[in-house]
Amino acid sequence: MTSISGKTDIDWAAFAQRLAPVEIIDEPVLVKKRSRDFFWYSPILNQKLKRCFGDLVALPKTVEEMAHCLKTAHAADAPIVLRGGGTGNYGQAVPLHGGLIIETTGLNRVLEIGDGYVRAEAGALMADVNAALMVQGWEMAMFPSTQDIATIGGFVAGGSAGIGSIANGPLREPGNILQLKALSVEETPQEYVFEGQDALQVHHAWGLNGVITEVTLRTVPHLNWIGCMATFDSYQDCYAAGYAVATDDRIGCKLASAVDARIVEYFPRLKGHVREGKHLLVSLVPSTDMLSFRDRIAGQGGHLDLELTEDARKAVALPHVFEFAYNHTTLQVLKADRSATYQQIGGPDASDVDTVGKVNAALGDDVWLHHEFSLLNGDVVAFDLPIIWYSTEERLREIGRIYEEHGYSVYDAHTFHVESGGLKTADYVHLAWKKRLDPKGLLNPGKSRAWDLVKDLSPEDIEAKATV
Repeated sequence: MTSISGKTDIDWAAFAQRLAPVEIIDEPVLVKKRSRDFFWYSPILNQKLKRCFGDLVALPKTVEEMAHCLKTAHAADAPIVLRGGGTGNYGQAVPLHGGLIIETTGLNRVLEIGDGYVRAEAGALMADVNAALMVQGWEMAMFPSTQDIATIGGFVAGGSAGIGSIANGPLREPGNILQLKALSVEETPQEYVFEGQDALQVHHAWGLNGVITEVTLRTVPHLNWIGCMATFDSYQDCYAAGYAVATDDRIGCKLASAVDARIVEYFPRLKGHVREGKHLLVSLVPSTDMLSFRDRIAGQGGHLDLELTEDARKAVALPHVFEFAYNHTTLQVLKADRSATYQQIGGPDASDVDTVGKVNAALGDDVWLHHEFSLLNGDVVAFDLPIIWYSTEERLREIGRIYEEHGYSVYDAHTFHVESGGLKTADYVHLAWKKRLDPKGLLNPGKSRAWDLVKDLSPEDIEAKATV
């Protein structure tokens, strides 16, 4: 079998035979389908990545089968890309150099539920983990809006925050990731165990520096959540209400998302349920805190349009409220118009409502604001995931400069390099562990600019750069 990608000279038919008894997919159409994630959110990434494909897909169902895949790839010098649910937005699961795609969804068991934690295989769907937890009175401390298709390992490898971060912070906050297990890519793959804060050595590295096989995350008691939709006459009022709700000690929110009225027009499922032409605050509130929440919304000049228990939500056939938050908001717009895109913006002082208005006015009509509130190091912060009506890359960069002139940080959503996006700079601790667990550099090649500069150094010398 010749290379589908055209980038390897490996005999893939013989390689597939050596993978036995691991299930494989070699049908080119299916291989190409599994070579994609949600990179098409970005028109820039879409142009760069739409012709990048792997050559073969392996579907291991046990850690032993995963190790066999890694051993076989190591012997053949085959590039490897790990794929969970394929919900990443930056091409994390796209093979730039062809090679082997290892789909993790066969490793999907929930292994243990205990007092404040859950242990699961990396390919377990977040929704399945949450469902298993709720039976025993627990729930995930946070989860992505794509929980129905996102895997727990993929969330840890490529994600950072989600529904619940307003109460529990992002994944990297101490106590949220309790343990990770990862395999090395060597002649005989070895299992490494990362406890507590040491898990940050492989967290959010896009699968560059080890193959996560098992995840233990913090859980919190399951509450009776009410999905709330409140509307406001101005975006500043909507944002201010989101901040007020997030900082009110009487309200234990799991979600607070402020959404520009123009974006809400792309939510057809909400037609007739919320006031037309108004800015929207999406929240998840414990039933015990609803009286305080109602008072707060009224005090901020808002109108509470919807209060939905889970049974009420199902009765009116509405999606979960978190499907109108985080990057599900972007997806709702893209379903109707592919000329839209987004950006990731870190805010300055979250309480500074005036700056929100000033940057909104400076940006122009091709940028529609959408803020998420989160806890970070004990403080409430806000980050913007705006809808941007894409025209040129030059205009996209100009929008970034306008944000920066107002004190914001841009975490570029239009790059497939880990250093340019969420991390902004090289993480030499990650790269030192890549040298230890992936000495040949076979995992997700091309996704780190810095790797080529340090790959010939020892792990200790790479790690030393982190302190320079």
